[in-house]
Amino acid sequence: MNRFILTLYFSLAIPFIGLAQQEGKYSSKSDYWNNNTPLVSYRLPLPPIGYEPTSIDLDNDGDPDIIKSITIHNTPIMWIDDDDDMKEGDFEGDTDSDCLLIDINKDGNYCDINDAAFDWVDTDGDGVADMQVYIDNAPKGTRRGPHYMWMIDADKDNVFNYFDWNTFRLRAWLHEGQSNFIEDYSGQSTFLKAHATTDRLHDLRLNWENPFLFFDYDEDGLTEMTFRGTDRPTNFPNQYTEGKISYVAISLDLDNDNAPSNEYDFDMSIKFEGEGFDYMDQVHKFENKRVKEADTFIKDPRWRAVSELIYPGFETALDLTYNRGKWDKVVFVYDEDDDCERWERVEFYDPMDLFKTSARNGGLDNHIQSDAVGDRGEWDLDNSGHGNLYISKFDGKIHLYGAEWGAWRIDQLAFSYQAWGGVEDFYEPRHSRKQNEFSPFSTFKYEDTDNNGFIDKIEMDIDGDTHFEKTVSLKELGIDDRCEIINISEMEYKDYRTLHKSMSDAIWEQAEIALEIASKKGLNTSWYAFMKDPKSENQKYNYGYWLQFYIYMDLLDQAKRVKNEIQIKDIDKAYFGGNWNALID
Repeated sequence: MNRFILTLYFSLAIPFIGLAQQEGKYSSKSDYWNNNTPLVSYRLPLPPIGYEPTSIDLDNDGDPDIIKSITIHNTPIMWIDDDDDMKEGDFEGDTDSDCLLIDINKDGNYCDINDAAFDWVDTDGDGVADMQVYIDNAPKGTRRGPHYMWMIDADKDNVFNYFDWNTFRLRAWLHEGQSNFIEDYSGQSTFLKAHATTDRLHDLRLNWENPFLFFDYDEDGLTEMTFRGTDRPTNFPNQYTEGKISYVAISLDLDNDNAPSNEYDFDMSIKFEGEGFDYMDQVHKFENKRVKEADTFIKDPRWRAVSELIYPGFETALDLTYNRGKWDKVVFVYDEDDDCERWERVEFYDPMDLFKTSARNGGLDNHIQSDAVGDRGEWDLDNSGHGNLYISKFDGKIHLYGAEWGAWRIDQLAFSYQAWGGVEDFYEPRHSRKQNEFSPFSTFKYEDTDNNGFIDKIEMDIDGDTHFEKTVSLKELGIDDRCEIINISEMEYKDYRTLHKSMSDAIWEQAEIALEIASKKGLNTSWYAFMKDPKSENQKYNYGYWLQFYIYMDLLDQAKRVKNEIQIKDIDKAYFGGNWNALID
């Protein structure tokens, strides 16, 4: 280490070590006004009134390149002026191209154990940050970290991570209302993240969640689709990334009904798992200015020098998934009770016990973030259907082509409401789902008994006693289970919108025919008046389905009362064949 570096090191480190020993020197009256108040901690608190930061001119050009200061809890901080616009007398750096180092454990070192850092990067020189990298070297499994995380602001709203300056914790899931997250999850945005300290990462151009993409197709500042691709190496944890995406989850707001106070309303998710695809040719270069001399004071300064990141972007992620990916299985979930307001996806059900509930209890909702009751999951465990879909005849809904089986836990009124509240902080010692799990609930099970890719057997536990009181075989009814296959690799978001609208309209049209049939059969459908006037696309989908089901069950009841077995079979065939007109005399 040369004399200049040694001199600079002691000029920076020793005052901070001394400062750490003087905690409490400033009274609370001199603190920045929003220190530890109940208000949202949006910004880094300035030093106490009366405290004079120290500035250092590293390149001898007459202006400072570093500010040494303190923030809340008398915590030492260092600002590095990467765009050379810092002035003598400044209390802080800026958030367009500067770097902030936080010596949380007050040991005089930066970016070592327990410390954190933010670096803003203005890639196009317009004076506004386009990227932000966040480093948190908290020990693994603690409430804070660790994190190595890039956020890329594609929609230019200047929103990045949300950091709680009272506790020095990344609180990306803090929100107002049900789902207006302070983190930049809305609109067109990207983040790349690894839960690791940078010294565990062999190539800092790569990440574990690599990428998490948020698509805003209609440019309304809200997200219509998400893409999560993860690089999960086979020899983890010895190697953290290997340049292959082996997990992809795609989630869609099919009816595009997100809006203020309903910022997230995903309806369907599809997951691919397997060998995946190599993405090392997906290089994103950018200009990253930095004061190189300041690297000396950072334990692992490699992240400061990153000028390219490697990940599938908005234009290539879906194409690589469908055309380059090698997948072993595909999982599908549909938010039937329309209560999911999570930022990332409708969480998947696992192909486990139909009736067990609670996180990590071996049931469909085994995943900590799954809806306990209310979603419909389907599983293609050999990838025979390649993630494609179809609209079934038996219920008019979207199903996963190639699924061996599936199940729907019914929660008509979204009593087990799946808003945010699954894992407020991923590193809490015990995860709490915070849902109103209830029992009994109705369960429908679906099977593809002839392995042709289409469901042909439906079992119904309507009374919730965990026993199926009704089983229907489409083959025994003479109904052809085959349907038109929807190739998702050829679909854009507008095609999903068209699909959902046409599906919802078709279900409602069938409901109107069912109402007409019910009237002719002498059923009083005024009992179901609540569902007769849908006011949205989703209500057409939901009310249309349930009107048909209630009328179907009432017609069966009517036929059973007169012991008309022929009529019972005709009703089954009309309902599960999607052909109510067959009952018109």
